[in-house]
Amino acid sequence: MDNRLKSIDRLIRDGHIHIALEQLNQLTDLPGVNKADTYYLMGNVCRKQGDWQGALNNYQEAVNLDAESPAAEARKMIMDILEFYNKDMYNQ
Repeated sequence: MDNRLKSIDRLIRDGHIHIALEQLNQLTDLPGVNKADTYYLMGNVCRKQGDWQGALNNYQEAVNLDAESPAAEARKMIMDILEFYNKDMYNQ
């Protein structure tokens, strides 16, 4: 992950979601930016906002671009959470 993306990752971790999203949107069309890492970070933004579907979509796009992306594990974790919630609903 290049320094620009690392900086955005720090913003996300520190809770500066809107700033991170703005910076990610600026990077998406620039040449030389790792698109898989960008989609992974977009997924993290969506997850922090509680947008599970958006997170899954961005993580999947990252995995489509790079099967070794950390997005694969992040996507699996969200799916596990959602499956757990759904199972609980069936048991009520």
